[in-house]
Amino acid sequence: MAEQPLVRLQDVAEHAGVSLATASRMLSDPDYGGRAGLRERVLASAAELGYRPNPHARALATATSTNVGLVIHDVRDPYFATLSGGVITVAERHDLLVSIVCTHRDAPRELEYVKRLADQRMRAIILAGSALRDSAHTAAMNTVLDSYHRSGGSVVSVTRGHTVGHVVDIDNAGGMRRLVHDMVALGHTSFGVIAGPLRLLTVRDRLQGIRRGLKDHGITLGRDDVVYVDLSREGGQAGAQMLMNRPEPPRCLLAIADVVAVGALSWLRANGVAVPGEVSVTGFGGIPAASDAVPSITTVELPLEQVGETAMELALKPAAPRHIVQVEGTLVRRDSVAPPH
Repeated sequence: MAEQPLVRLQDVAEHAGVSLATASRMLSDPDYGGRAGLRERVLASAAELGYRPNPHARALATATSTNVGLVIHDVRDPYFATLSGGVITVAERHDLLVSIVCTHRDAPRELEYVKRLADQRMRAIILAGSALRDSAHTAAMNTVLDSYHRSGGSVVSVTRGHTVGHVVDIDNAGGMRRLVHDMVALGHTSFGVIAGPLRLLTVRDRLQGIRRGLKDHGITLGRDDVVYVDLSREGGQAGAQMLMNRPEPPRCLLAIADVVAVGALSWLRANGVAVPGEVSVTGFGGIPAASDAVPSITTVELPLEQVGETAMELALKPAAPRHIVQVEGTLVRRDSVAPPH
């Protein structure tokens, strides 16, 4: 015999012609008043549809859960480590525990982890890793998040707006565009880009900002001017090697992330390429290693800890109205850049 579909509280509310909040109160609080006959109508709809209260949904709706799920790509990446610190700081103020899961940019793993977090009665789920350019994956994620959200869970996305929940929107394209303008103002016209995997929307947005910034000055990137590597120190080393071994190497390397810029700088130093004497290097993100490097790396500095704090604060807010917080980075010029000779 086929299993009967689960009746949701939303189904009862629609059948009785009341709001979801009213149906929830009528079924969970015997002392709740309301208009005459309203409770009887809701109870009758629940009985007719065969509705059974979901303790998981009730725990979420009454905010009894003390756990928050944080989804990131890799906790070893300083970008995500700093952001996670901000989430934890605010969570501790509210006596909440943060469970961190690392997806390593694997779509099936990400979806499975989000399903598990939703099933474990998390009070909120914060998605801080870049969204993946995969329509099927995005649709599946939205389905899971929508169900979790409708059951009372809070959803917050960082730089990856979903169909539900609050958003902390980082201006990746605009920040990179401003950085390019600054390098052109410094006198640079020859650029090489060390990009990350194009399946990451954050990479796409930053690369778009680079192209637009160069186009503003009549400069275009050739196919060989962009290399695609892993978003890691090792990826930066590989990218620098590919670009600098060309017959005419670029005079300015634009790394898509600070950790990539750190790797590029290490390869240049190991191979006797003077920075910024022979080539300038820039990053994006504002991780501590960028300012500690020798020479220190020019970057667009994001308030990463503040981003994490904001995400956690949004997770504590009611679902409606939906909040979208815009975050812009600050251009910080350091010792890794100079006018080309």
